[in-house]
Amino acid sequence: MSMQYQPNSFIGAESTTVPNAFLDRISQARAAGTVMAYEYKSHKQKKQLKEMITILKPEKKKFLGIKYGFKFNIKDRCVVCGTQKIWSSNDKVRPPIPLHKVRKGYPMRGTYCNKHAELHRQYEMLEQQILAEEHGLSFSAYVPSVAKTLNPLATGPLTSLKQEDIQSLSSLGWAIKPPQMGSESKEEEIFRLLIETNSISERIKTLLSEGIVIPIEEEAESDD
Repeated sequence: MSMQYQPNSFIGAESTTVPNAFLDRISQARAAGTVMAYEYKSHKQKKQLKEMITILKPEKKKFLGIKYGFKFNIKDRCVVCGTQKIWSSNDKVRPPIPLHKVRKGYPMRGTYCNKHAELHRQYEMLEQQILAEEHGLSFSAYVPSVAKTLNPLATGPLTSLKQEDIQSLSSLGWAIKPPQMGSESKEEEIFRLLIETNSISERIKTLLSEGIVIPIEEEAESDD
């Protein structure tokens, strides 16, 4: 009796990066994992479109082989693989609200994880490519790429930090200090001291927000 693959439903399962060699490419694309570019089985664009729709369809519940409802139709869960993902409102790569038939249908309560958000982007670009070619226009195909933040080994050593990076690291307890030059001008010294002061202030704010109370010692009254 053949067993059908069930996508990983663990919360935060984007760390599962090792592909299962026994799964077909569509099942691998539907499973939780890191960002990937899907390689189409067909060379015909309309069949490629069907492949992408199959990948992005919300996972259904099953009982005795009968499909019903949706398995991951929950807020902040990927409707395809069940990975938990909370998107910020100003995130530039935030995907649209999933539809229960991908290109049409009613909106789902869930969302897409990083992997399936990029695959949805690949699907949208494929639609745009087909539309452009139908009207005799040129359109370059879109291929998702793994962000450098997802692969620390590819980033190399950091040589500069943004102000937001400094504040974020300082709030976690990192001591961020700019390099001190051999011959430092007064302006450079002020800039260095300001960064150190801001780093300490961010750490203090974080500690206070966690409910740490600073005890105030009262001076003992002298007996005169």
